[in-house]
Amino acid sequence: ENPAKSQKNIEHKHSIKECEALVCNAMQYLKSTTLLLSPSPLNFSHRSLNHTKCFSSLSSSTVSPWSGLHSWRHTPLNENRNWGPLGPHPAPEPDLNDSPFSPFGEASSLAEFGSIVLSTTDPLTKSHLSHVAYSLWRRHNLPIGLSHPPSRPARPEKPILVSPREIPAPKNSGLPLNAYLLHNLAHVELNAIDLAWDTVVRFSPYRDLLGEGFFADFAHVADDESRHFSWCSQRLAELGFKYGDMPAHNLLWRECEKSSDNVAARLAVIPLVQEARGLDAGPRLVQKLVGFGDNRTSKIVARIAEEEVAHVAVGLCWFLSVCQKMGRTPDSTFKDLLKEYNVELKGPFNYVAREEAGIPRDWYDAPSTSNQEKKDKDDNKEHLSEVYERVASIIAMERENLSLTRPPE
Repeated sequence: ENPAKSQKNIEHKHSIKECEALVCNAMQYLKSTTLLLSPSPLNFSHRSLNHTKCFSSLSSSTVSPWSGLHSWRHTPLNENRNWGPLGPHPAPEPDLNDSPFSPFGEASSLAEFGSIVLSTTDPLTKSHLSHVAYSLWRRHNLPIGLSHPPSRPARPEKPILVSPREIPAPKNSGLPLNAYLLHNLAHVELNAIDLAWDTVVRFSPYRDLLGEGFFADFAHVADDESRHFSWCSQRLAELGFKYGDMPAHNLLWRECEKSSDNVAARLAVIPLVQEARGLDAGPRLVQKLVGFGDNRTSKIVARIAEEEVAHVAVGLCWFLSVCQKMGRTPDSTFKDLLKEYNVELKGPFNYVAREEAGIPRDWYDAPSTSNQEKKDKDDNKEHLSEVYERVASIIAMERENLSLTRPPE
């Protein structure tokens, strides 16, 4: 073989390898940056993100994390699943020692547990299994694992799910006002259990990219929500009712389905919009219940609203983290996602609770009037004033002319 030709072939092979390496690097970069936007069964190995790093350096200077987030993450397991005369108190603890994974068969990871909770039909059993799942995962230091959620969480025959417009008014529901409000809240909390577990399970293929802290936080949220549902169910029973005694809507799960393909959208739509609405509605519900004379139920609702601050703060924390990974600015990304997914922000807003959770006000509450709008309005007023004066002057002149041409009486 010709030595010169051989040398050219070697150089050609080297250039091909270099091009392949460049293409490979480019593809890996594209995959890592788009993975969070379009989840797939693929899994890429990335450095895990610690809890303390979930606040993005790209975040606005106005974003202040909830001061209690670190304490919430490190609290012991909360066994206060009953509501006693003085508030929450422990329920009888399930025996998990004889067969630690018996409620979940051969499943032995957080994601597998979550799939089983999502597939559980009975609400009280779902609530109980949610707590057991989180407890087992923490106590036995189990892995996050990998699983796939059902297309929809299992639901009982009742309540019948209808459109929001078909939900009966309190006077037509067959329930007194306190039970009516409590039933609606129980429905929200049951959905919240499934929303949190769906987030854990659906995005489990990306555990290396998101970091274990992401899944730990949302499993913790699911445990909180299961406790809230337990309180609501107990109080409904004390009032002589049960969950399922009136129709409910499926709006919450439809919002969840919107964001099933996008972790950034899931964080924006569920914690930062849906759960933030709970911060807005909580004080109003408490006032209605106090006005109705049911102080016991009002205290339960007040405690639930207080604990929802952590869930909104968690959503904000991981939203900032995801934005950092994508190289996106959080505030504009949040607004773009709501527009893309057709999610409406509705007031009135509880500014104090939202500020405590860390959501910047300019993310959800646009200024009523910008400086330019004020200037335009002032200019319009001045212009209209000039027009009015001119018209008044013309009318006065016309009147004077009429008086001059009118024949004397």
